[in-house]
Amino acid sequence: MTDTPPTDTPPTGTPQTNTPPTNTPPTGTPLIEVAGLTKSFGDNDVLRGVDFTVPAGSVTVILGPSGSGKTTILRSLNALDVPDAGTVRIGEVSIDFAGAYTKADIARYRRQSAMVFQSHNLFPHKTVLENVIEGPVIVQKRDRKEAIAEADELLASVGLAAKRDQYPQQLSGGQQQRVGIVRALALHPKAIFFDEPTSALDPELVGDVLAVLKKLAAQGWTMVVVTHEIRFAQQVADQVLFVDGGVVLERGTADEVIGNPQQERTRQFLRRLLEPI
Repeated sequence: MTDTPPTDTPPTGTPQTNTPPTNTPPTGTPLIEVAGLTKSFGDNDVLRGVDFTVPAGSVTVILGPSGSGKTTILRSLNALDVPDAGTVRIGEVSIDFAGAYTKADIARYRRQSAMVFQSHNLFPHKTVLENVIEGPVIVQKRDRKEAIAEADELLASVGLAAKRDQYPQQLSGGQQQRVGIVRALALHPKAIFFDEPTSALDPELVGDVLAVLKKLAAQGWTMVVVTHEIRFAQQVADQVLFVDGGVVLERGTADEVIGNPQQERTRQFLRRLLEPI
């Protein structure tokens, strides 16, 4: 399906419900703590000892070339790809992936976060509303009427109230991605992970999705975002990680990593991104 610009745009108001979770670690303790994360696929060592922390209410942007391991970091944080080793803590739940853990441990760990994929991953046979309430009602066993009321408010907050009864194939790519974001918010996660949320979109639609991410950042959601949108990183990121070869090669604020990178590999990557010709 070819994307067509949406006729509705995200409003500037702040949603009245679904504010960022408050059950976070004590002040000064990071919401997310990653130590010694490793992951291999066959003979390919994709992650080779990744360490970083994410403060509550902050935005971390992960930059890096294709094949650097940045998406595997996100998928490991959500246990979609189970790491070979390393410890990850989100809120008060942690897992030592080199140790002993059960399926129940993984399920409890996964409930701490939500993932937004670059390809939307909406159920094509369900309406927008049904996609949004699937997790809260079926997985979390929440009251259906309450889930619907919250879904309606969240859809309105991203300019999609009129699309609640439509199916994904009736939406543009940008609208589908906004539904994917609402679906993640409806789960009440402590953190949201975004895997290149604008990479599959027509350039004219990228701004609508980035506007929603900026609003979430302003509301205090804890977010980890893999993206090549450098301007977005400069405007929103509290922390930027540059990943290459399965390690965090450079980290700091956007001004430090993007404005004044210390590693030659980081400078080379940014030159190719900002000056492609």
